Amino acid sequence: MLRFKIIFLLLFTSIVYANTLKLNESSKFFDLLPHSEIYIDKKRDVIIKDVLHNKVSFDKANQKLIGFGYSPNFDVWIKFTLENTTNKTLYKTLEYGNALATNIQFYSPDNIYRPVQEGLFHIKKDRKTINPTFKIKLEPNEKKTYYVKASSYITTLIVKLNLWESDNYYQKEIKHQVMLSLFFGAMVILALYNLFIYFYTKDRSYLYYVMYIAGIIIHHLIYVGIANIYIIPPEYIDDIINYAAIIVAFPVLALALFTRSFLHARQYPVLSKILNNYILVFPFLVSIFLFTDMFNKYRNIFTVLMLFLLLILTVYASYKKNRQAYFLLFGWFIFITAGLGMYLSSTGVFNIYNNFPYYVELSLVSEAIVFSIALADRIKQLQLDKEEANAMLLSQKQNEKERLISKVEEKTRDLQIALDEKGLLLKELNHRVKNNMQTIVSLINLQTDDIKDESIKEIFTTIQNRINAMSHLHELLYKQDNLTYVNAYEYFEMLSDEVRDSYDKDVNIKFLINAQLEISQAIYCGLILNELITNSFKYAFPEGKGNITISLEEQDNSFILTIFDDGIGYDQNNSTDSLGLVLVETLATQQLRGELDIDSVNRVRVQIKWSANV
Repeated sequence: MLRFKIIFLLLFTSIVYANTLKLNESSKFFDLLPHSEIYIDKKRDVIIKDVLHNKVSFDKANQKLIGFGYSPNFDVWIKFTLENTTNKTLYKTLEYGNALATNIQFYSPDNIYRPVQEGLFHIKKDRKTINPTFKIKLEPNEKKTYYVKASSYITTLIVKLNLWESDNYYQKEIKHQVMLSLFFGAMVILALYNLFIYFYTKDRSYLYYVMYIAGIIIHHLIYVGIANIYIIPPEYIDDIINYAAIIVAFPVLALALFTRSFLHARQYPVLSKILNNYILVFPFLVSIFLFTDMFNKYRNIFTVLMLFLLLILTVYASYKKNRQAYFLLFGWFIFITAGLGMYLSSTGVFNIYNNFPYYVELSLVSEAIVFSIALADRIKQLQLDKEEANAMLLSQKQNEKERLISKVEEKTRDLQIALDEKGLLLKELNHRVKNNMQTIVSLINLQTDDIKDESIKEIFTTIQNRINAMSHLHELLYKQDNLTYVNAYEYFEMLSDEVRDSYDKDVNIKFLINAQLEISQAIYCGLILNELITNSFKYAFPEGKGNITISLEEQDNSFILTIFDDGIGYDQNNSTDSLGLVLVETLATQQLRGELDIDSVNRVRVQIKWSANV
């Protein structure tokens, strides 16, 4: 009988003290949850008095981490007992291993009715640790029972309790924050790198990717707790958390814009249309969670659908041999494993942080690097396409150049033939005109021989010289290849010789010719010159001797024709009815549209100035 009592007492003692965690000086770290008991208060009406009076029934936890997902509608109580088995006072740090739990209350036997408040909504200004922590002091051989009450609004509720020796904890915390700083530094560098490329290329894919990285940085700063203690003032935490749906959705929306642009989704019309429509309605769907708390646990459903749609597009683009899609597919694999790890941890199925520390951060950096490599490859591919297009363009340009050269040569030959034919026709025409005028002159000569009146003969001579002035021009055009301009010196010399032969006087004619004349201007100048030289021979030299100077020069895009004789001059008032002078004035002012200046005092100097563009 005594044996049974002893066995029963041992069993009872082992049950009562089974959850007691015995501590000594070598105890540096414990996962406390497996040594704890847990109770879920679904009605949220349990208070510490109920717990102390055993009105609730705790169950053994038996796990290192328990996850309840996002925004569960209940409170979780955790009970654990610690015993100091040494003769020294022990100082421990209790870490609640989740930075996102909004409300945590720590009940110590020393102050059981005044719990220490912690959690996302109760961050103290002097707190420098990412996760909530509580101080525990155990006197020599002392045993105490502690209680933790946790709940979460909007954010995920994960229960994980770590018991640290204080110095070890702060060493771990410094290392942890350094690792997170390296992660965020790497992400910022990648963002700046792609932002500079965007400014250089103006390719929107880079801008969307920078937006995606910025969204990931903001989300992860809050998710791991860095922003909560270093960036966001505690009084604004509540407001920020209310926008949790947007904080999660923004990088996904940026990723959708990036994927659409990067893969040129327009080449897949059906998927592109679906994606475009969903991108349009996505902000409105996400905004639903800003106005109601009823569906907080489902707030990521639209984000997950977007990711699923982007995955389908990427897989389909890979199937269609889209080179850029291969990079995205590999990045998607990394992203999905990281997201799955975070989800499994939040639900308590698998604690990725314990088994693979910093796996999520490493995955996000790796994904960002893969996408950056994809963008760099895009530049390389665009450069290759550009070089190929340039080569093709140069080839086409060379072919087109050769074709044009051939065409120009063909047209040139045709034009040359036509020009030669036209030149021959013009020469023949000038020859015929010259012959016809010579015939007219010959007929006038025959008629002149029968005239006895000297004044009438002089009239006929003047007519002959006028006709010859035009005839000589056609004679010159017939002799030369250039049918646009005429040699003014040769033309004026022929005219002067023709007039000189008509009169028996010793007159010296000097030429100062420094320009060529167009045919249309040469004919008028020839007629003017014929009239003025004829007048000089008739009236300027009564003694039969004298000098005539003829000059033609081009100045400032204008021609200046000057005829000068050193004869006796004449009175302009008594010569207004002269047909020759009327002809000269008409040709100079109306045909050449020039200015006529006559000086006839003791000599005759006639100057005509007109524009070369007439």
